[in-house]
Amino acid sequence: MNDGTVILPWLVIRQDDNGNRYRVGRYATKAEAQKMVDSLDGRGKEKLYWVERLSPNGGR
Repeated sequence: MNDGTVILPWLVIRQDDNGNRYRVGRYATKAEAQKMVDSLDGRGKEKLYWVERLSPNGGR
């Protein structure tokens, strides 16, 4: 089925020094998301990045 929408179920999440979490981006594959995490890890201090997958109904 192709309704013209692009599915981007993989999220890159960032957590800052204060525990605040932010969505950095959405990606089509886990490999793309992990590549972004790898490029961001280590920048700045006390920032954590990780990959999460959206559930089929759009939630985490």
